[in-house]
Amino acid sequence: MMGHSHAVSGALVFAAAAPFLPETALGRPLDPGEVLMGTLLCAGAALLPDLDHHDGTAANFLGPLSRALCRLVALLSGGHRHATHSLLFVALVGAGSWAGIAQWGRNFTLGLVFVLLALAVQALQLHPPGTGPTAWLTTVGLAAVGTAALDVWLPGAPGWLPYAVTLGTLAHVLGDCLTKQGAPLLWPHRRRYELVLIRRTGNRLETRFLVPLMTMATFVLVWLAAFAPTILTG
Repeated sequence: MMGHSHAVSGALVFAAAAPFLPETALGRPLDPGEVLMGTLLCAGAALLPDLDHHDGTAANFLGPLSRALCRLVALLSGGHRHATHSLLFVALVGAGSWAGIAQWGRNFTLGLVFVLLALAVQALQLHPPGTGPTAWLTTVGLAAVGTAALDVWLPGAPGWLPYAVTLGTLAHVLGDCLTKQGAPLLWPHRRRYELVLIRRTGNRLETRFLVPLMTMATFVLVWLAAFAPTILTG
């Protein structure tokens, strides 16, 4: 799947899960601002598995720095669609974000928010076209502005943030199972799991049907989760 498709799927998953998080994890309802921000950050988290791809969407979110990072991750993880496309990676990213917030508090939270916002801006193409300095500097600027706004708006460390990271990462891994080559869910076991619905990345089924459908569903679910969650939870 394309980076844009992964981001939209991450947003959709968080919007669908948001009404159920308070009862199971947080002990209070999410307010509309938290639902919206969680949806956006989950869209960014859905790009994290592709940090193993030196030429993918995630490789360009911080310009030369992110490209170098992706080459390093690819080297350490065995290449594209290996370790970072497993359930183990999903668990490690989720646990790592929770531990980082618990250990380092606000500074870690804001750093994580900045990275996720930059990934979301990149994947949702909210920057000038291309991968040059204008594009990635715009991405960095928008992510910095968003992070600064959250620093004022969000008190403490949001308890829903590790769930947004986990859900976004999981959405990506399962989404790649719908394509050829699948994903090694049980890595380091080498078997790849696939249920091929998208035979070629960026084909018409993905770009003209699945992405518009997921986008519309996300807007509907965000509104329901923010203003009428009992419709979803019963």
